[in-house]
Amino acid sequence: QVQLVEAGGGLVQAGGSLRLSCEASGRPFSNYAMGWFRQAPGKEREFVAHINRSGVSSVYADSVKGRFTISRDNGKNTVFLQMNNLTPEDTAVYYCAARSSLTGSSSWYAYDYWGQGTQVTVSS
Repeated sequence: QVQLVEAGGGLVQAGGSLRLSCEASGRPFSNYAMGWFRQAPGKEREFVAHINRSGVSSVYADSVKGRFTISRDNGKNTVFLQMNNLTPEDTAVYYCAARSSLTGSSSWYAYDYWGQGTQVTVSS
C-alpha cells in the first residue's frame, strides 16, 4: 500500500505560480512512476503530467506544456508540479497518483494509488 499526500494548493492570481508537492509513504517510492491529474467541477479527471521512476523522462498534456514542470526527488519520496503562468482554466483539484510501472501513463485508470487532492484556484 502506498499513501500519497498532496500539498501546495491555494488561491493565486492569473499569471502567478504555485508548486505542488506529493509525498509518498508505505513502499519504496522509486518503484513507482508518478502522475498528476486534475478535475474541475462538472468535468472529467484530466491528465496533466507524468514522470518515470528515475525522473529522466516526463510527458505533459498539451494544455500545460511549457508552463508546468513535473519533477521528483526519490531521496525525499516526493514528486513536484511547478505551475507557472497560471490561468483561470487551470482551476481544479489536483491529484497525484502512483503507478507500479517503469513509466507513467496519461490514463487515470492505469494508476494504482491516489492522493486526496489539493485545490488550486486561479482568479482572473
